[in-house]
Amino acid sequence: MKTNDELQKDVMAEIKWDSLLRDVDPQIGVSAKDGVITLSGVVDSYIKKVAAERAAQRVRGVKVVASDIEISLDGVIPKSDTDIAVAIRNALKWNSAVNDDKIEVKVDKGWVTLDGEVQWSYEKLSAQNNVEGLLGVRGITNNIRIKSKQIDTKEMKNKIAAAFHRNAALDANAIKFEVKGDRVTLKGTVSSWAEKESAEQIAWSSPGVLVVDNQIEIDSEIYA
Repeated sequence: MKTNDELQKDVMAEIKWDSLLRDVDPQIGVSAKDGVITLSGVVDSYIKKVAAERAAQRVRGVKVVASDIEISLDGVIPKSDTDIAVAIRNALKWNSAVNDDKIEVKVDKGWVTLDGEVQWSYEKLSAQNNVEGLLGVRGITNNIRIKSKQIDTKEMKNKIAAAFHRNAALDANAIKFEVKGDRVTLKGTVSSWAEKESAEQIAWSSPGVLVVDNQIEIDSEIYA
């Protein structure tokens, strides 16, 4: 098992390795305690805050990431809520993976709330990804609902199981899941946050899934 100091150094190295964060690395602080990583500091955009959080999640041994990173737009040309809303609308309009007519956008002091209804998880994620990199955005609440067509539960289970076995980043035998209606519950133990997240993304990708309850635990010593 990694010591707190080792885990802190690994997270800091992963942040420095990220191409979005190499110029802001000194402004991000990292503390580690028993697998819990706390990030602090200041960045100049929301996408850099997200990048730091995702970088920490990729490190083996990380179980939880708490982010206290603040966003400072000093030196950046200020954007009004209207400017941000227009930029989001344009971004969604040009995204072929998203039906922008189905998505509602609200902006309050730089905080973006997305509402609406889509058929697939990737549409919900794609809409959020469009917003993350826009200037002036301070945070995102993604309330977009997924309304997929119902399919046979047995078929859904078979498709998810096959997807787990195809994925080279996962040990499919370590993951157990059950399907009840449109709800998928994931269980088991994996060696990293990245594996846990990958398993959840696979479950969300199955047609008919409206809820994913990810109860997978992380034990970095599995493959040590």
